[in-house]
Amino acid sequence: MSTTYKLSVNQENSFDFKESDLLQLNEIQLADSKFHVLNDNKPYLVDVVSTDLAAKKYTVKVNNSVYEVAIANELDQLITAMGIEAGKTKVINAIKAPMPGLILEINVSVGQEVKENDPLLILEAMKMENSFLSPRDGIIKSIAVEKGNAVEKGQLLIEFE
Repeated sequence: MSTTYKLSVNQENSFDFKESDLLQLNEIQLADSKFHVLNDNKPYLVDVVSTDLAAKKYTVKVNNSVYEVAIANELDQLITAMGIEAGKTKVINAIKAPMPGLILEINVSVGQEVKENDPLLILEAMKMENSFLSPRDGIIKSIAVEKGNAVEKGQLLIEFE
């Protein structure tokens, strides 16, 4: 049994694609994200410009034309048909340290309203600065650290209302 995928290209065109269709392609990998593809005796130079694996979205350049491609497997299609958005029900209410480090900067204050992708703080870990952006719109309920604090992995940094 071959899995069927629905490909949406530039949010305008939609195609059904089966795993068995991949066998029809003749491709050679030129570099990490570059491929030479021969399909129906036509050559294509394909460059995967960017990937968003969580959202299953890709930016692909084919013969110098750029396309935004979204891929949905059978489960994704079923979830959409049922009117359920995958991942939309989970709300992040806290930011925790993913690794031990030192708080270099805090860009918000308690009670402040933030928008998604607003900068919250900077954590230095392993001689690298890691910027934490807001995962959602919300209001800062509490800030559990101060500039200059050393934090442990999993330690609460910021809480949302």
